[in-house]
Order: sequence, then C-alpha cells, then structure tokens
Amino acid sequence: MITDVEEFFTNGCGRCERFSTPDCSTKKWNRGLLDLRKICLQTGLVETLKWAHPCYMHSGRNIAIFGAFRRDFRLSFFNAALLKDPDSVLEKQGPNTRHPDMLRFTENAQVTDMEPTIVAYLEEAMGYAELGIKPPKEQTKLELPDELIEALESDPVLAEAFQSLTPGRQKSYVINLNSAKKPETRVARIAKFRDKIIAGKGAQER
Repeated sequence: MITDVEEFFTNGCGRCERFSTPDCSTKKWNRGLLDLRKICLQTGLVETLKWAHPCYMHSGRNIAIFGAFRRDFRLSFFNAALLKDPDSVLEKQGPNTRHPDMLRFTENAQVTDMEPTIVAYLEEAMGYAELGIKPPKEQTKLELPDELIEALESDPVLAEAFQSLTPGRQKSYVINLNSAKKPETRVARIAKFRDKIIAGKGAQER
C-alpha cells in the first residue's frame, strides 16, 4: 500500500494488481478526485493518508475519506449518523451499512455541480467535531443463525470463544453465515471458522 497521499492521485492506493497501471480507477476519476481534494482543503480540512486513501480531518477527528472504484468514486463520511442530509443525497455503502454515509459520483463533472452541497455537509461534520459530538451508540441484539446457535450449544469451547469476541468480530461471522443460502453451507463454514473463532479473530482476519 502507498505511504504518500500524492501517490494516490497519480498511481492509486496500491491495494490491487491495477496499481500504477492505466486501468487503475484513480486514472478514470482523476479530475473528480482532484476537485474533491480541492474542496476539502478549501473547507479547511487537514489532509492525511489512512488505509492507503486520502482522509480529511478536523479537530482531531476523521471527517471524510475518498474511494475510487471501477464504476464510481466516493466521498465517505465518518460519524454519518449525525448528518441531517437535507438534500437526500447520501447513500449506504452496502446492505449491512447502518446509515447512509457517502456521496457517490459516476461522472467527474458531478463534483463541481454538487460543490455547495459537499461544502455544506463537510462544514456540518466539522461543526460536530469541534463540539465533540458523536452519534449515540446503538444497542442492537445480534440475531445468530440457527446453525451457529446449535454449534455453540454443542461446543462449550467454541461458545466461550465466540462470546469473548468483540461485537464487530461476532457480527462478521453472522454476516458471512447469513450470506449462505443453504443450511449445509452454513454448517460447513462454522466448522471451517472454529479455529479462527477460538483464536479470537474475525471472519475476514487471517
């Protein structure tokens, strides 16, 4: 992965085989990404590099981060649950995202067209950062698949290890298992995950 923010705009993030090639998504969306960068900097945000992507901060808090993909590029907001979104332009990253948290662009020119809205949303987020306001923590009960419940009930070691996982790691297994359509597939995945759960890791961790 890259270590210099400038490299993102010239070569990409370095997280896939398309890095520094004409096929890199940052090449296709370069003008739009640079327009986003200009807006963020003019708004007074501090530019940093996090997770190999340009990340913009204010008052010691992450405000927004860029992402470039084959079909679109995005400005994603941290603590997006606070944003009022009066123009109803925020979208969810995926089906498991709790709150709409990103502006998605499918044409480079959209950034300039949306500049007043982008600035307003960034300034709103910056205001919350200055005041130290964070979204309230939402307590939600994790609904486990039947196959996982049965496995935990029949395997005390696995049950203890699963309960010791962080909520995020527990959720990663539930999401993974729920993506399987057949019960036998879920059972096979649980068996495969057993050692990883006991090691205290999430479904996507190595």
